Amino acid sequence: MRQIDQPTYHHGNLRRAIIDTALKAIGESGPAGWSLRELARRAGVSHAAPAHHFGDKTGLLTAVAAEGFELFADNLEQAAGDAFEVGVAYVRFAVDHRPYFEVMFRPELYRADDPGMQAARERAADVLVASAGTLSPSPAQARLTTIAAWSLAHGFAGLWLSGNLPESAHDDPETTARSVIQLIFGRP
Repeated sequence: MRQIDQPTYHHGNLRRAIIDTALKAIGESGPAGWSLRELARRAGVSHAAPAHHFGDKTGLLTAVAAEGFELFADNLEQAAGDAFEVGVAYVRFAVDHRPYFEVMFRPELYRADDPGMQAARERAADVLVASAGTLSPSPAQARLTTIAAWSLAHGFAGLWLSGNLPESAHDDPETTARSVIQLIFGRP
């Protein structure tokens, strides 16, 4: 594992400091590229502090996923009246909150049965399902339309973040995502 450096973080809220340091580490080396001991050193806390607050790395990533899904749901709810804008909000969240995004959709990294994580994930899913349902040609196709819309937004976000789209070097992700969503689903 490569070393990650940060000045010591003296703060009254150790839990928050550890999550913030984890987000920074995820942004630099992904969700697997660091240990709790390294994270504690980087946060300037005792090596036992992360384990005290989260139990283990899985517990910490569960907290990251739950917080990420809460922020994600907040973002999606702001666009909830317009299915196209929900898709754009999905992409915007992925780009603006990449460390969360890199954990949230990898349930092998966290405790998917954690009640806080489940509630936050369901809140976001409710917005996605309701929005995609407005695009469905019939009630019988609502589930397939939801899968298609989710696949489009998530796939686009992943391609953008990985740099696989040449446009990601110079274009605006929201503008490009909006155009792609409108091309696929058509604007009523």
